[in-house]
Amino acid sequence: MAQAEPNLDHDISWVLLPSHWAKIVVALISFLCFANSYDGDFVFDDSEAIINNKDLRAETPLGDLWHHDFWGSKLSSNTSHKSYRPLTVLTFRINYLFAGGFYPVGFHVINIILHCIISVLMVDVFSILLGGLQFTNKGRRLNLAPKTSLLAALLFAVHPVHTECVAGIVGRADLLCALFFLLSFLGYCKAFRENKEGHHFSVFWVLVSVLLGAVAMLCKEQGITILGLNAVFDALVINKLNVLEFIQKLIRKDKLLENAGLLRKGLLFRITLLMSGGASILYIRWRIMGTGPPAFTEVDNPASFADSLFVRAINYNYYYSLNAWLLLCPWWLCFDWSMGCIPLIKSVSDWRIIALAALWFCLIGLICQALCSEDSHKRRILTLGLGFLIIPFLPASNLFFRVGFVVAERVIYLPSIGYCILFTYGFTLLSKQAKKKKILAVAVLGILLINIMRCALRSSQWRSEEQLFRSALSVCPLNAKVHYNVGKNLADKGNQSAAIKYYREAVRLNPKYVHAMNNLGNILKERNELQEAEELLSLAVQIQPDFAAAWMNLGIVQNSLRRFEEAEQSYWTAIKHRRKYPDCYYNLGRLYADLNRHIDALNAWRNATVLKPEHSLAWNNMIILLDNTGNLAQAEAVGREALELIPNDHSLMFSLANVLGKSQKYKLSCSNIVLKREIQNDSMHRTESEQKNVHTDCYR
Repeated sequence: MAQAEPNLDHDISWVLLPSHWAKIVVALISFLCFANSYDGDFVFDDSEAIINNKDLRAETPLGDLWHHDFWGSKLSSNTSHKSYRPLTVLTFRINYLFAGGFYPVGFHVINIILHCIISVLMVDVFSILLGGLQFTNKGRRLNLAPKTSLLAALLFAVHPVHTECVAGIVGRADLLCALFFLLSFLGYCKAFRENKEGHHFSVFWVLVSVLLGAVAMLCKEQGITILGLNAVFDALVINKLNVLEFIQKLIRKDKLLENAGLLRKGLLFRITLLMSGGASILYIRWRIMGTGPPAFTEVDNPASFADSLFVRAINYNYYYSLNAWLLLCPWWLCFDWSMGCIPLIKSVSDWRIIALAALWFCLIGLICQALCSEDSHKRRILTLGLGFLIIPFLPASNLFFRVGFVVAERVIYLPSIGYCILFTYGFTLLSKQAKKKKILAVAVLGILLINIMRCALRSSQWRSEEQLFRSALSVCPLNAKVHYNVGKNLADKGNQSAAIKYYREAVRLNPKYVHAMNNLGNILKERNELQEAEELLSLAVQIQPDFAAAWMNLGIVQNSLRRFEEAEQSYWTAIKHRRKYPDCYYNLGRLYADLNRHIDALNAWRNATVLKPEHSLAWNNMIILLDNTGNLAQAEAVGREALELIPNDHSLMFSLANVLGKSQKYKLSCSNIVLKREIQNDSMHRTESEQKNVHTDCYR
């Protein structure tokens, strides 16, 4: 730039390192914060986004990624969340292919590396935002704030609120978005050079910046906001626009608006490029995802369903204050803030209104300083800090569309850049006034050390679902989903008595929590407490009539109570709401078998195997039923067909051996029995695990 910015480093007591050493230090410390998450499990949303996502499998065409949402559902589906992140899913797919399966270590390592790279890039980004943009005659960018840019990058690298993005594998969407977000900003800065002939800019680098912004958006929706921030940076830093002066001239309809910086140095042309690029990207995305908004429920975001505009506005602002508090004091962290974790504010007498007042008091104070300060450097830094704090948060603000959460730590990964700018600038102002600058430096160093320890602790909690879910009990004791997830984790480990306690608490906190009712009903059914199980499942389908799993489980309970007609009706209702439901067809076949409706039973089990060819129990039941009814030739044919699809299933081999023995094909029968024993001995633990999973999936 034409003039150097005032040196923020002059008044602070902080370590001065060469640029490459500063980046190495930032990389090592960011790695240290989250290194203990490398061997964590797949937790929480990882199951749906990775393990159950068919888009990761080699057999799924790559082209499907461009027509599916983040969770593998078709964007055209009414149940799709419309979260269009194909590039993030592509990286998951590469992880899966290189690892040869669902091994979480590789997924976690990539997340940690991405955060380290982003933190290193922050050194350059903060040097521009805090020190200004200036180049040598050879076009090399100068770092005019090496101390403050290092401090701000360290604050970003060790912020505990980033743990969800780094230690949670689905947080890769935020990491990849941030990576290309920063590259877009740095690319935009490269468009400006200064030489002997005067100032000029490169259209090529402006277009590259727009392209990188599009890539960021294909990783996560927030990425598009970088185009707006580039425009703000251009106006404030490149054109040194005085916003207040410009507004005053605009109100007076001053003909000398060009002197305010609007048309100077090609600003209008560059903003037109940015706006055109952004509009084109949004239009293409709109066409791909369809016009329908995502469907969320009241428990996901209760404030957005409030009838009163006042209640909605008050609660949205309270959510903003909670996000600000998480940046200031990231001690109480939770994997999920929905389901009653934050009760609605319904009256101005609610003491939590104080948080709103405090937030807006601080924001208005900062905005006034950013607009009215006589110090142009101060105006620019405060405006950039507020811009990076607010603009990336806008997609999550509920202002433009309803979002599917109350508070989400992952969405403040990018806004934390603005927080780090404001914190660092505040530190420089305090240092300028303080007589004992070293005491301030020690205090900031203490904050960094506390954050490093908090990151390590929080990362360890994200290593397993049990630790993650239990850590939330003290933060959000009113969150029904927290109790539900703790109960589900206990049930998966076989501790049904403890699971019942947490499921009951989840239902108490949220009497319409149908998934908790369904799981509690399943456990009670297995404990032969059929009456209460039926009441819970009946209530679940009454609340959510299209809940197919609850209808199927209700049918199982009714079958156990020998109310066969009601059970059959429940099964068919489940199939009506989920047409491709192999487990329901399997259980329907069991009902027909109990009623000696053999043809109907065989048809139901055949439907199950068509929908799920590896459905071992359905194949086995067909073989046994055909065997028992004397249809040995047909039983043998079905058995051989099943073994072609599931060649190592010992239960199928045993059933087929029995059929062959009855058909007096003793050699083949003995061969099957021997092979069955060999497979049992070689893979007993794997087979037991598989059978356990089938048993659970079928809700038997």
